[in-house]
Amino acid sequence: MFPIEVTALNHWFGEGEARKQAIFDVNLTIDQGSLTILVGPSGSGKTTLLTLMGCLRDVQDGSVRLLGTELHGAGMSVLEAMRRRLGFIFQAHNLHESLTARQNVLTSLQVHGRGNPARQAAAVEHMLGLVGLADRIDYLPGNLSGGQKQRVAIARALVSNPDIIFADEPTAALDKETAIPIVRMLKELGQSRGTTTVMVTHDNRVLELADRIVTLEDGRIVKDERLR
Repeated sequence: MFPIEVTALNHWFGEGEARKQAIFDVNLTIDQGSLTILVGPSGSGKTTLLTLMGCLRDVQDGSVRLLGTELHGAGMSVLEAMRRRLGFIFQAHNLHESLTARQNVLTSLQVHGRGNPARQAAAVEHMLGLVGLADRIDYLPGNLSGGQKQRVAIARALVSNPDIIFADEPTAALDKETAIPIVRMLKELGQSRGTTTVMVTHDNRVLELADRIVTLEDGRIVKDERLR
């Protein structure tokens, strides 16, 4: 079983005369533990496809099977259960400004109900250390740089050990010295834990780490290159 299976997927935005098709007959299967990068020009459908696979948009036409569960026509309870098995990293870090880095990451474990308080605290400290923020663990977002905020968001996504990580431009706010180790960490999670990562990026610095690069143009897959 593939963790992600997309079959004959189409998607539209708008209504009536303003209705416009954004995804055209996409077929895609993603291997477990792989790092797949979606590339293409702005407006090519990369983020739309990512959000359809990640239960963040309703599947209108076609099939998306996520961890063996069909998303087309799935009810809210099914979608919410699936989201608890996923990690999300967005270009906008979406941190709670009134919470410290530690508290922001802890919210992910609390939502997922993973571990007792002592284990949760240890997991949070460990993950923030991995992303290079051990000395900023009790800082509020207002006292962190843009890159540091993004690293908190990445730690929040990874701390619950999700089955699949969906990442939309996760390295956009990071310098090369931070971006490459972060993506390498995602790749190593696939190798050590079987975590599957699908990433949208314009960051050419990290492409060499991909197991597979899928190129979209005008809502269609035009190239699918397996590197490993």
